[in-house]
Amino acid sequence: MSHTIADFDQFLTDVQAFVYSELIPLEPQLLAEGFGSVLPILQEKRQLVKEKGWWLPQMHTDVGGLGLSVHEFGQMSEILARTPIGHYCFNCQAPDAGNMEILHQYGTPEQKEQFLTPLANGEIRSCFSMTEPNNAGSNPVLMSSTAVKEGDSWIIDGHKWFTTAAEGASFAIAMVVTDPYTDNRYQKASMIIVPLDTEGFEHVGKISIMGEKGEDWVSHSEVKYNECRVPLENVLGGEGEGFAIAQQRLGPGRIHHCMRFIGMAERSLELMCQRAATRELAPGKPLATKQTIQNWIAEARAEINACRLLVLDAAKKIDELGSQAARVDVSVIKFYVSDMLMRTVDRAIQTHGAMGITDLTVLSFFYRHERGARIYDGPDEVHKFVVAREELRKYGIAIRH
Repeated sequence: MSHTIADFDQFLTDVQAFVYSELIPLEPQLLAEGFGSVLPILQEKRQLVKEKGWWLPQMHTDVGGLGLSVHEFGQMSEILARTPIGHYCFNCQAPDAGNMEILHQYGTPEQKEQFLTPLANGEIRSCFSMTEPNNAGSNPVLMSSTAVKEGDSWIIDGHKWFTTAAEGASFAIAMVVTDPYTDNRYQKASMIIVPLDTEGFEHVGKISIMGEKGEDWVSHSEVKYNECRVPLENVLGGEGEGFAIAQQRLGPGRIHHCMRFIGMAERSLELMCQRAATRELAPGKPLATKQTIQNWIAEARAEINACRLLVLDAAKKIDELGSQAARVDVSVIKFYVSDMLMRTVDRAIQTHGAMGITDLTVLSFFYRHERGARIYDGPDEVHKFVVAREELRKYGIAIRH
């Protein structure tokens, strides 16, 4: 997976310059008119990224990617997250990035040709279908959706929601129960690829998130699988490997998420400082002269820097030792960084006053879409339990769910 970037620091500088000159200027139209209004322009930006050789930074070179390590992509992801359209323009947006990674690792040659290649080329999009409305999302072994063998097919039935990016996607990777009777609860489910034009697939509708339904890849949908028939060879990896693949997907994925959070926090701090320096409470007395604002800025800088070091340390451990070795580290960053993000965005909004809750800046977008950061990929409370359990184990205390 090695890359050929000679000067990685210069590469990051160039990417940041691109984000600020080519993408951030599109935000006013994006926030005022929605994603649909900027998609044609984004296709042009994607082509420009390809021409620069920056496409698919997170993927192996054998599928046209840059081959960055988790640690390296984490640094790049922070830069791309300064704007809501950064990751999309580099074809490393969720859930496509995670889907590409598991297709590359577990997919058959036929699956790669049919699904991975067009996804990596940016010709199609995909979605990931795991969470169910009738089961606690914090416990992924609780699942009601099923797939039953019938001849040379799987018959899939189930009800999912928060299937991210289902609108306009070409296929889903659905996690469903294939062996409900096994004694090992971690081997009950499998991941199965479902083309969305399959008869019986129902897009119930997009879910409104804090008053906004989202568009295209920035949306979450409720979907149903009504006796969807797909070939047996559409199973990803082996039968019963759904949970293991999900864990493999979520380790690096949480690194990516946390570095995105840091990027958004950096952008929020920038906006907070700009507002504090230019908004006057009285002639010659900008907000920046107030100690409360100074404290917020200082605390944000310290917290962002600390979070960055924590996340990159966990990323390095994954690169060197694998996801399992960094499991507790990943839980630490997941709850710590998401909390830092919301605190920083909230203070930036407060600094902007009434303007902060409008769509005249990207802050309200961050607030609406990233409040879920403390919930998805495992709620904060679950990750805190994991960390506390490991610490208490050192003192002979064994705690269970």
